[in-house]
Amino acid sequence: NPHLEKMKEDILYHFALGTGTHDFPALFGDVKFVCVGGSPSRMKAFITYIAEELGLGSPGCDYPNICAGTDRYAMYKVGPVLSVSHGMGIPSIAIMLHELIKMLYHAKCSNVTIFRIGTSGGIGLDPGSVVITRESVDATFKPQFEQVVLGKTVIRSTNLDEQLTKELMQCSIEIGQFHTVIGNTMCTLDFYEGQGRLDGAICLYSEEEKLQYLKEAYDSGVRNIEMESSVFAAMCNLSGVKGK
Repeated sequence: NPHLEKMKEDILYHFALGTGTHDFPALFGDVKFVCVGGSPSRMKAFITYIAEELGLGSPGCDYPNICAGTDRYAMYKVGPVLSVSHGMGIPSIAIMLHELIKMLYHAKCSNVTIFRIGTSGGIGLDPGSVVITRESVDATFKPQFEQVVLGKTVIRSTNLDEQLTKELMQCSIEIGQFHTVIGNTMCTLDFYEGQGRLDGAICLYSEEEKLQYLKEAYDSGVRNIEMESSVFAAMCNLSGVKGK
């Protein structure tokens, strides 16, 4: 964004951070991996796990929330790993990603990889399976993210890094603890009707119609459903950040 260079101070409002009040290079300059997920408590548990895996934390060590000045998102850091919550749905993760990408830019980070991790609804898979997303698709199975900007519809690509997909699959094979597949992830605009559920406040379709839709999704390569992957992929592509 060329407009950022004209700003005296960039305030990351929803993180309660700003270039005028925080030394971004000192705080985040060594970040190489960012893992984002919906729940603040899960992301805190994740950073605790990562600290133990990397041997960077002592047992029982507490990790402070870097975004404690706001209740919108939570952020934790250990070594080169940043763990950030993004809430639920496209609007929530989009706001977080705008500020996260700017933060990494101001911190002069390089070669950063962002992972979105979390639970999702599987199609044709046993519970507990891991899906590595090949590409995010919309509810019509197209690999695109549609957004209205200044009153005009903009279509953005949702393809993800193919080499990273292969590397993650190889890691899963070596670990050997999870049933892992590579497939497309369908991103929907809501949890109930958008995902063909029968238990929402409104449902104007039959169970047979739902099952037919899920079969069409499976036949198109979809293996799981969630609500954030399309804008995540689009924003990573546009900003030149490797994401998965």
